[in-house]
Amino acid sequence: MLTYIINQPLLADMATSFGISRDKAGYISTFTQIGYALGMLLFVPLGDIRERRKLISTLLILVTISLLGAAASTHIVWMYIASFAIGLTTVVPQILVPFSAQLATPEQRGKVIGTVMSGLLFGILLARTISGLIGGTWGWRWMYGIAAIMMFVLFLVLRRKLPHVEPLMKSTYSELLISIGGLIRQYAVLREGALIGALNFASFSVFWTSLSFYLEGEPYHYSSQIAGLFGLVGVVGALGAPIVGRIADRIQPKWIIGAMIVVTLISFVFFGWLGGTLIGLMIGIVLLDLGVQGAQVSNQARIYALNDSARSRLNTVLMVSTFVGGAIGSSVSSYMWKIGGWSAVSLSGGVFMLLSLIVWSIARWRKQ
Repeated sequence: MLTYIINQPLLADMATSFGISRDKAGYISTFTQIGYALGMLLFVPLGDIRERRKLISTLLILVTISLLGAAASTHIVWMYIASFAIGLTTVVPQILVPFSAQLATPEQRGKVIGTVMSGLLFGILLARTISGLIGGTWGWRWMYGIAAIMMFVLFLVLRRKLPHVEPLMKSTYSELLISIGGLIRQYAVLREGALIGALNFASFSVFWTSLSFYLEGEPYHYSSQIAGLFGLVGVVGALGAPIVGRIADRIQPKWIIGAMIVVTLISFVFFGWLGGTLIGLMIGIVLLDLGVQGAQVSNQARIYALNDSARSRLNTVLMVSTFVGGAIGSSVSSYMWKIGGWSAVSLSGGVFMLLSLIVWSIARWRKQ
């Protein structure tokens, strides 16, 4: 996840480097998220019909090349292209999550998913912090170069450590992609989870895309190094992910999802009303990370239980919709920042979460 999230604390610096406005710099995140969604649609389903260790190794080499391209970009258009390529190829975590679910017993599945997702969230938080510190000290290009080196090292480690596991099904690539539509029609839980994931991550991206802009101005006047440190505040949310996973093994995940949506909605109350105070902003970040990640872990636990042989495709539906929502959220955040500043950003994030709560409530009402 390091490769996906490193640009967010550096957007203000990139805007200065390329000589563009901040709202245009915000579209760097949008292109990354669009690429990520497309990468999940094209590559993640292959986990059901291809040996995953080889697939993961190939993608890690490609993301290394994409990161080097971003580091060498001299024009914003090339940065958009490189960001799209990074998103397209950095989908390895979404192959690893269903892989871990396949290796776990049904009784331990929620716990295992929570543990893996906790690692992903730590990666997100550390990426913001590290990229802010390195980018603010040596420049944003250094951060992309270092990320490329880290991805190559990860390639060497996973190539050696991951087990060789044959896929559970035999199919052509075209048949595999066509079957995704059948899964969407077949499982109402998948449709509900995909829509909730999209709305939740839209609100998540709304906040993080504009945070560096907000912290640079009134009332904080923080540098990109300090802005990156705010990622560490969400460590509490990362620690909560395994706990939520264990609870999902004992309580129906749908109720946990509803509770996490409410937690995330409350975070935007803090951002909107108390975002001008450091304590209010920090409490909001903890609630945001805990709520979004807790809902995601619970969503994945109930979706992976639908069909053992289709976990990669089920995860594709969930995560493609999730990151399409993220791309929409980044674009909305840039636009809302331009027209209304932090208040408009906080309001738009809250609206996304209200819609998520409505979707969850309608699903419960229909089943009753």
